[in-house]
Formats: sequence, C-alpha cells, structure tokens
Amino acid sequence: MSIWKTVCPVDDILPGTGVCALIADRQIALFRPYSDEQIFALSNIDPFFAASVLSRGLIAEHQGELWVASPLKKQRFRLHDGYCLEEREFSVTAYPVRVCDHQVQIALTTNPE
Repeated sequence: MSIWKTVCPVDDILPGTGVCALIADRQIALFRPYSDEQIFALSNIDPFFAASVLSRGLIAEHQGELWVASPLKKQRFRLHDGYCLEEREFSVTAYPVRVCDHQVQIALTTNPE
C-alpha cells in the first residue's frame, strides 16, 4: 500500500536543480529538470560513498534520457528509475512522484499490519 505525502509547492524547486527532503526518515532528492511541473524523486544517498549528496548533482541528458551526476565522482543515475549507468548494482531507489494543485507529492510504501 502507498501513502502520498505532500512535500512542497512545485515552485519551491527551481528549474534545472534538485533539493533534498526528509520524508518519513528517508532522504529523498527531488529534481525539476525544466520549468514545467515534471518532478523526479530518487534516494539522496550516493551508494558509492554513503553520502547524502545526490540532490546537489548535475542534471544532464544522455542518450535521450535525463540523469543526475553525483557531485562526488560523477556516477550517473537515471532520473526516472534510479539506474546507475556506470555500475548497475549501485542503482538507487526511485520514488513515485506527482504534482497535484501545484504541490509535489511522493508515494511511500507502507507495510500492511
């Protein structure tokens, strides 16, 4: 089961940048590549160094896909699914994200009781 959590107004994320949000004890990097309301959400933790830095990475296009390059060693993670281009086993979690009434929302999975 998923629960949608409202994070922030979409305009709080400048186009071409990423920000980090703490949601239910998870650091989630939110990326807004363009000035529209398209948002992507990945784990903020760089798996190569266990550092909370992906939200500060560079957004780039490669082979028709959007990626974020880690600010540490520039490994690239695909924005729509977290796939790591350099080493697949270091891929990161991607979260479902939507914008409703100009508010960014993230879906978090919960365990049924």
